[in-house]
Amino acid sequence: MKTLDLLFCKTHPFPVSTFCCASIGPPAPTSVRPSDRRGEDEKEEEEEEEEGNAGGLCIVVPRYIVVLWNILYMSSMGDTYNPNAEVGGGSNPTEEVSSQSTKVCPTKKKAIISEVWVHFTKVLNMEEGKPEKAICNYCKSAYTYSSSYGTSTLWKHFRNCPKYPNFQDKRQKLLSSYQSVSQEGGDSSLVAWKFDQELCREALTRMIIIDELPFRFVEREGFRYFCSVMQPRFKLVGRRTVARDCLALYASEKKKMKDFLHKTNQRVSLTTDAWTSLQNLSYMCLTAHFIDHDWKLHKRIINFCIISSHKGEAIGQAVESCMIQWGIENVCTITVDNASSNDTAVGYLKKKISNRNGFILDGEFFHMRCCAHILNLIVKDGINEVIESISRIRGAVRYIRSSPSRLGRFKSCVEKERITCKSSLCLDVPTRWNSTYLMLETALKFRKAFERLEDEDVLFVTELKDGSPTFEDWDNARVLTHFLKTFYDATLRLSGSLHVTSNSYFHEVFKIERQLYELLKSEDVFLSNMAFKMKEKFDKYWGNIDKVNMMLLLAVVLDPRFKLKYVKFCYSKLYTSDKVSALTNRVGGALHRLFVHYKSISSPPTTSTVQNVNDMEVVESEIVDSEFVAFLKEEESEDSKSEVDRYLEEGCETQDPKFEILNWWKVNSSRYKILSQIARDVLAIPVSTVASESAFSTGGRILDQFRSSLTPKLVECLICGQDWLRASPLPIEIEEQLDELEEFELVDSTEVSLD
Repeated sequence: MKTLDLLFCKTHPFPVSTFCCASIGPPAPTSVRPSDRRGEDEKEEEEEEEEGNAGGLCIVVPRYIVVLWNILYMSSMGDTYNPNAEVGGGSNPTEEVSSQSTKVCPTKKKAIISEVWVHFTKVLNMEEGKPEKAICNYCKSAYTYSSSYGTSTLWKHFRNCPKYPNFQDKRQKLLSSYQSVSQEGGDSSLVAWKFDQELCREALTRMIIIDELPFRFVEREGFRYFCSVMQPRFKLVGRRTVARDCLALYASEKKKMKDFLHKTNQRVSLTTDAWTSLQNLSYMCLTAHFIDHDWKLHKRIINFCIISSHKGEAIGQAVESCMIQWGIENVCTITVDNASSNDTAVGYLKKKISNRNGFILDGEFFHMRCCAHILNLIVKDGINEVIESISRIRGAVRYIRSSPSRLGRFKSCVEKERITCKSSLCLDVPTRWNSTYLMLETALKFRKAFERLEDEDVLFVTELKDGSPTFEDWDNARVLTHFLKTFYDATLRLSGSLHVTSNSYFHEVFKIERQLYELLKSEDVFLSNMAFKMKEKFDKYWGNIDKVNMMLLLAVVLDPRFKLKYVKFCYSKLYTSDKVSALTNRVGGALHRLFVHYKSISSPPTTSTVQNVNDMEVVESEIVDSEFVAFLKEEESEDSKSEVDRYLEEGCETQDPKFEILNWWKVNSSRYKILSQIARDVLAIPVSTVASESAFSTGGRILDQFRSSLTPKLVECLICGQDWLRASPLPIEIEEQLDELEEFELVDSTEVSLD
């Protein structure tokens, strides 16, 4: 039958309109195609699926052939067919069969463009056989695209694209207990946490800088295993990438610091020192000290660079270049040691900075000598009087520490003498008097053990070049340590960099000078000779008020616990009344001059306006009002001029160990507007160069023999970056109790005290 139909169609052509698509064979369950609005790709897929499921062969035949075929089919089934019925209408079963067996071909429509192409760009591939690409407009991710693939993959990426401006991460976050840097109390808090690759890399960079780790640390097996267990999603980086991250973090922190100094127009005090590394390179460190508007003291290493030499002019040029680079215009003081090259450097800077009007009183108080260095020079002259006694005690300590067997014999002597001291013997550095003080202080505690060792160990006497310590040596050491304790404590107080030190200078120097006066009157020849030598050196730097930087005296006056009354009291213990009065007047006069200077630079400039006489129509009452306003301004001006007098006339604050001088000035800055500005700059002055010298200890650890190939830029990045990042350290929880820590220290010191 199928062959007959095909032959009939070929021999009897009909117009196109009389043809239809018919299925030869049993009628399909559903043949009429519903008209819907779905996409054309989906329609074509459904049509192919229906054609594949059809029972007969789909061919193009005339409509009357379809009718004839249905009549014959219905006759064989015992039914009748109504040819006048409309297709798809009525209730005749033959109509249903006709409608089921007839398939209407839809017309092809224009494809609908997906909205996903607003966020993606097509990239045509001109090579044959290569698929097209779809590039994300935000993160530039590439996906293979073809019209047969659809756009579901592109939609999925768009919904999760992190670079999309309106992207919202709807993934569930984790609750984590961690301590925020901004939390002062160190209390833990629950926060929502999610993994962030960039944040983890920044934390790794901070760890490398703060803990002075080598760049190769990130490539070591232990660290990589730790990361794989701790966070498998973290993508590890190499040493070169970490070095670049360190430079990027350093640049970011430097920009923040420069913006802060520029916006606040902060006046700073500087400290500088020079150092020679193991590679025989000369480095200069420059540190800035200042108190911000919230009355917090800051110390920042702003430069660690190579200089051509240790000459004064080279140091001065390096400091000037750094100030220009940082945009520092206003400088209060610069603290340097007593080397002659530093005097040349200070003179060079005075000429350069005075041209920019960045000085206080034309740089009269610009040069500040390091107090710790002066104390070192004073003590060295005194120690030279007992150098032989110190040398014999040093030889005895070196003998005991030279071998384990000798140390074991000394421990046995300690046990026999029943000495309960847990300290350990330490050998001094002859050029550092503070280490000599610590050596003598510890050796005196084991004096009886030394004497017993001399009786039991024959080699103890024979191998010492200068001989064993005598009774006189021990007595001299006892007197010397008692005397040096004052200098040692003063050095510790004046060498701080995280607290105010300028207001402590006068107290420490007064105690030292008074002690020297008393020792000069001593009947002990040894003490009087030592005091005489030290007093000569003391007078060289601090014996005359003209040799003392007046800022150091004003610092104690600006301490509300002492003021000018304390200066007068201390001088009265040393000098006559006439000299006391003269010295006190000089200090008070310097404070008034400083006040006038700050008032002139803090008051806004007055502007005069010129008006036409014909336009000045002012009534008498307005003239009176303007005069009254001028009178009020004059009164306020008079009140501001007497800020110094009001401050000095008020009573002193009580002596409280918990007194915070910066907090007091913060509270009272509204009462003393000009004087508080002076206090902010004076109290920020460092009286020693320890802040810069401590950077050389860090530099020695960073520039060791294993990392000598680091470039000067990386060295500056690591040293300055560490100082900036440690300025606000992360609070650390200490789980152990203080009692347990003390117990542990006692046990530990018992085991290693004499090792």
